[in-house]
Amino acid sequence: MKKPNIILINCDDLGYGDLETYGSECNDTPALNKLSQEGMRFTDFYVSSPVCSASRSSLMTGCYSQRIGFGPHQVLFPGSKEGLNTNETTVAKVLKQAGYATKIIGKWHCGDQPEFLPVNHGFDEYFGIPFSNDMGRQVNNMNGSPLPLMRNDEVIQQQPDQRGITERYLDESLQFIRKNEKEPFFLYLAHMYVHVPLFIPKQFLDISRNGAYGGAVACIDWALASLDAELERLGLNDNTLLIFTSDNGSRAQGEGGSNLPCRGHKAQTWEGGMRVPCIMRWPGKIPAGSTNHGIASTIDFFETFAELAGVKTPETKTDSRSLTGTMLYGEASPREIMAYYSGQTLDAIRMGDWKLHFQKGGWRDESNKDTTMKELYNLREDVSETTNVYDQHPEIVEQINQVAEQYRKMLGDTATGIKGEEIRPIGYKEDAKPLTEYDPNHPYMIAYYDLADMPTMAG
Repeated sequence: MKKPNIILINCDDLGYGDLETYGSECNDTPALNKLSQEGMRFTDFYVSSPVCSASRSSLMTGCYSQRIGFGPHQVLFPGSKEGLNTNETTVAKVLKQAGYATKIIGKWHCGDQPEFLPVNHGFDEYFGIPFSNDMGRQVNNMNGSPLPLMRNDEVIQQQPDQRGITERYLDESLQFIRKNEKEPFFLYLAHMYVHVPLFIPKQFLDISRNGAYGGAVACIDWALASLDAELERLGLNDNTLLIFTSDNGSRAQGEGGSNLPCRGHKAQTWEGGMRVPCIMRWPGKIPAGSTNHGIASTIDFFETFAELAGVKTPETKTDSRSLTGTMLYGEASPREIMAYYSGQTLDAIRMGDWKLHFQKGGWRDESNKDTTMKELYNLREDVSETTNVYDQHPEIVEQINQVAEQYRKMLGDTATGIKGEEIRPIGYKEDAKPLTEYDPNHPYMIAYYDLADMPTMAG
């Protein structure tokens, strides 16, 4: 089998219910509807963490974030001393060994110190903002460092106009595809949208039925349509695996986003925090218009991409399972278990259709102590997690508790005081500093960042 090109599109804070093909009635996504009709839509697809850095580190390495030291470092900030350890093997390193050209465009968020940047983790090229778009200088963070736009390991602009970022990301994507059309390539497009603050080009805001949020979703959809058109023009569609997903659930309901019918939101281990949309297309290989109800995760991209590229992964322990048989041949998903960690605390385990909650805590607030729970849900019948059937199924509870003990032993659990036996160190740089420093004499492009977040801000 010829090595396929791989395009992985990862959105920021896009919720399970934000796309028409997942039930949205307020966002218009014609390109994503087409992608779903031409590929496979996953209904039970997960990230490893309900927040960004941990989720993205797992995608890169095929490991739960706790295994690679991100347990206490779920969200990295500008100038953080921590980052993805250079000893870890990433999907980019694996594909590069297989002869792929590799590029990441957009949000990295696995560390902003030189040794943690993408060009030191298997990517030939990098263009983007290395962390969240609210981590620049704004009215609610006037002491913050200017938001950096980077090329490879160099800051090329400070405080870029966010209304044009998606267009710039698309242009970089098209140039990379054109440059590498004769060889296999891996393009990781990590969108800025729909993380707040939302600065939307006027044409997308004007057509939105859901304010700035809908405008951001429309812009994501437009970028996909443009990528599709280029693949078609170059005759690359039939040998390109294209995957569309998100890094975690949407923010709290009422802010434009939706995780319905799932309960909860970003930063929570209810389904709404960790179950995300995922669509995969590979014409002639993945059955068109198909739906998969098996458990799968971004963790599984690691082994999947390696198998498609025809290379073996290192012997270093991962949590990844190849989805190749599931995608191409209709085989059952190899993943039967999903662990739901909140920081270093094991909140829940899914086994088959059953999900058992042990506790709920707050990784953001240390004063919010973990609260013990005994709640069991059948997610196939009750995706909204509304009907607790804990007392009716003691045998299921016992089976999942045994699985949970295995995860506690491997990855730890602060709620039970267990330290994981299979945790590798996160990368660390003692003399870390932000990529930029505010200079009152610097000619920053616009002043919108010095205003309060305005969800209807447009050009």
